[in-house]
This record gives sequence, structure tokens and C-alpha cells, in this order.
Amino acid sequence: MAHYKSYIICTSPRSGSTLLCKLLAATGKSGVPDSHFHEPSILDWLSDYGLSREEFATEHAALNAVFDAARKRGAGETGMFGLRLQRHSFAFFMEQLGVLHPQCSSDKERIETAFGKSLFIYLTRQNKLEQAISYVKATQTGLWHAAPDGSELERLSAPKEAIYDQKAIAAQLLRATTLDEEWKAWFAGENIEPLYVTYDELSYHPRTTLTRILSDLGVGYEPASDLSLPVAKLADATSQDWAERFRAEMK
Repeated sequence: MAHYKSYIICTSPRSGSTLLCKLLAATGKSGVPDSHFHEPSILDWLSDYGLSREEFATEHAALNAVFDAARKRGAGETGMFGLRLQRHSFAFFMEQLGVLHPQCSSDKERIETAFGKSLFIYLTRQNKLEQAISYVKATQTGLWHAAPDGSELERLSAPKEAIYDQKAIAAQLLRATTLDEEWKAWFAGENIEPLYVTYDELSYHPRTTLTRILSDLGVGYEPASDLSLPVAKLADATSQDWAERFRAEMK
């Protein structure tokens, strides 16, 4: 029997969360994790689930409907809810949980009231410069994720050339570091000891990492010995060149 009813992947952009979500979803045992509350907007949430504000008598009723829909999508047919939380929309997400569950005295209690007993997974990328460069390249080129065969999985804008931008990298480096510090402070304030997962261990040892997570969740599933990555790494020679140039300029 599973130890938890849900899990929350606490992360920041370009830390491997898409890879982790796809690996967990592919088991067919651990929900359909995704950013089910990505944009800090109730109207956007309603739209994501094919709902309209006009369908509901009150905003509270509309909010309830959103969370009901999210629970169904995030659990699929497995009975376990999976959620990826990014820091940029975290405060808004918690505000809405506060509206639905005003009786709760902590963020952790609100989350578990909404989704059941939860395992908190802290997914972080230790090399913050690589993370920052990955983000800047993605925003410039428009390509966020690709499949191992080179086909595009997620593109948010028309293709453009990646151009080295020291200021943009420095700003994103600071942002990535700040987001991690915010997660750490939140864990401490909520007395949460998260399951710690790094980008490197996930990308280089996906089967071992997935097995460890499933074991902590109490899910009886053994990943295939030949488990392959459903998402390709986008880091390339350009990424390495940018990193070396940035370090040289920062000396």
C-alpha cells in the first residue's frame, strides 16, 4: 500500500522537472504530475480545465471546481496525485488554498487537506550557472524540451539564434539561486524534510533515482533495467562556451 496520497515536486525552471514528471507518469502507478496550477490566475486555471467563471455562482465555487479537476488530472487512474510547483506561482497557489481551507494553520496542512498525505520532493540543480544558461538559451531559441530523437516536445516561440548575453545569464543565475533559497526557507518554516533529488543524479542515473522516489512513495513498481530518458539534454558546445566565457568575465 502506498505511503502517501500525493507528492509535490518543489523546483525551479531548468532543473529536470519535465524529465521527472514524464518518468513518474510513465510508471502508470504514480499519477500524472505536471504544473497543474502554473499561471497565477484563477481565470487561466479555469481555462486549462475547460471551465468558465460564468458556470459558477461564486468564485469560491469556481475555485473548488478547479481543484477537483486538478486532482482528477493529476491522479489519472492511479489514485495518487502528482504536482509540480514552481516558485513563481507558489505564493498565489497558497493564497487560493488558504481561501478554500481557512481553518488550516500552515501551508503544509493546507496542501495535505487538499491532496492528502504528501511527500515533498525537492528537485534542484546544483550547477546554477548551467541552469541559468539553459534558461537563457531556451527563452532565446524558443525551444524548451526535445525528445531523444531530436523532435521538439515543447516550443514557446519561433526559432531564433542563441546569442551570448552576460547580463541575462547573471540575472538568471541570481534568480535561480534565490528560488532555491526560498524553497529551503519554506521547508524549514514548515518543518518539512523533503526527499532531495538533484538534476545530475536524475539525468545520469534515472532508473536509480526513480526507484528511490517510488520506494519512498510506497509504490510497488520496479522500473525497467533499460529505462531510457524521454527528454533529451539541450546542453551543447554553445552552452559550454557560454559557461567558460561567463566565468572568465566574472573573474
